[in-house]
Amino acid sequence: MITIKKTDYEKIIAHAKSCLPEEACGLIAGREENGVKHIEEVYLLENTDHSNEHFNISPQDQLKAIKDMRSKGLTPLGNWHSHPESPSRPSEEDKRLFFDSKARYLILSLQEKDNPVLNAFIVVNHTDVSKDPLEII
Repeated sequence: MITIKKTDYEKIIAHAKSCLPEEACGLIAGREENGVKHIEEVYLLENTDHSNEHFNISPQDQLKAIKDMRSKGLTPLGNWHSHPESPSRPSEEDKRLFFDSKARYLILSLQEKDNPVLNAFIVVNHTDVSKDPLEII
């Protein structure tokens, strides 16, 4: 299970909508307690590919975010990105690129602009995908 504060959920949605028609992306950090991952910081980063079908985060932005996480005593929990025109589920490219089974991959669908859908996923061996319950608190 993973939790996200409502304000951070809304922050992701606002950023993703501001990046349309491109995918938006970022990192998530927080703490793990009794098997539950708690998102405490959301990083809104630039999609350097400027594409509506995939995203890339610059190594410099990633490093800056990791340094900020460490300074706050937070653990990297994974990443998030939007799907401007498709459902909230990993694409074949997502599965190919998601390599860390400990990370959570949040995907925000803006397919229905007035009804965004955010889901969290666990990906093992690039093929085994399962939803991780996501609670907005």
